[in-house]
Amino acid sequence: MLRKILILSLLSTALLSANNTYSKQQIEKMIAKMIILGFKGEKIDSHSKIYQDIKKYDLGGVILFDKDPNNKKKIKNVKNPQQLQNLTKQLQSIRKEKLLIAIDQEGGIVQRLNKKNGFMSIPKAKNVSIKGISFAKDIYKDLGEMLNKNGVNVNFAPVVDLSINPNNTVIVKLGRSFGKNPKKVIEYSSVFIEELKKQKIISVLKHFPGHGSSLGDSHKGFVDISNTWDTKELEPYKHFIKNNQADMIMTAHVFNKFLDPKYPATLSNNVNTKLLRNKLKFKGVLVTDDLQMRAISKHYTLKQTITLAINSGVDMLLFANQLAKPLSLEEIINTIYKQVENKQISINRILESNKRIKALTNKY
Repeated sequence: MLRKILILSLLSTALLSANNTYSKQQIEKMIAKMIILGFKGEKIDSHSKIYQDIKKYDLGGVILFDKDPNNKKKIKNVKNPQQLQNLTKQLQSIRKEKLLIAIDQEGGIVQRLNKKNGFMSIPKAKNVSIKGISFAKDIYKDLGEMLNKNGVNVNFAPVVDLSINPNNTVIVKLGRSFGKNPKKVIEYSSVFIEELKKQKIISVLKHFPGHGSSLGDSHKGFVDISNTWDTKELEPYKHFIKNNQADMIMTAHVFNKFLDPKYPATLSNNVNTKLLRNKLKFKGVLVTDDLQMRAISKHYTLKQTITLAINSGVDMLLFANQLAKPLSLEEIINTIYKQVENKQISINRILESNKRIKALTNKY
């Protein structure tokens, strides 16, 4: 027993030494900074779990939804404008440092703030691109003002996927893309990004390296784009990175054997570091799509998912908690901490991501 205690003590000391004397609590907080978490509740107080997560661990961000997917008659976070404004104020009041409050507000079928709950309705990208640039400027100006007024500072949009495959059910058939021509997608996405930036809203380009050519839906399971993906799907990312308009990019849970013979993009060092960071020179924050989607969760354990994602070059891990049983922040932090302790994730990767996240929040 004494020998076991001594070994554990030496391991702990080695970890502190390797980590430049960061304490366990400091490392846990740095890990929490890398998490965006979904939660249930129209309002919160000091007894709420999400309040405690932000207070204790310095959680990086939250994601808000309107309906509870497990009971669509119930509200998850968004009831109406006044309620949402109160909720976002409550969330921001927990600590001095700004909390990232994210939402999916593309327009069309993907908008958590809509007419049903008392907000303005935003048209889908396909329709915006038909009505022209002047219309786009007006509608995205209104969108930015609406998000700002309601305390949302991160929008998981615009979709910069190209509508290459007419049979694509998750992007193309839902009208979530501005078009199949990269120039058109860049033109309309630029308006979206700039109008939101005026309101200090962070835009998130999605879904890297491209989801518009896929046949499947990564919400439902494994999606292979090996034979349908085209390098022109990278054009919007190249443009926005070069023009310093890509503050945040979201990964896609798609598999392309020509980019990585083993892992889907979200978990791939080939895609996220070698292609996006090294080749395309992206220096901003890379966030995963929801890691509880079946394309990931059906094939990898939590420990495998987290380890691969972080080591691939991802900065923020999104857990939307849209499932019946929510995942706790403690479980995520403990899993990552143990992997740092076991040297399966380097402390430098944690520090690197924290540096990028801090630079982003300081910018806005």
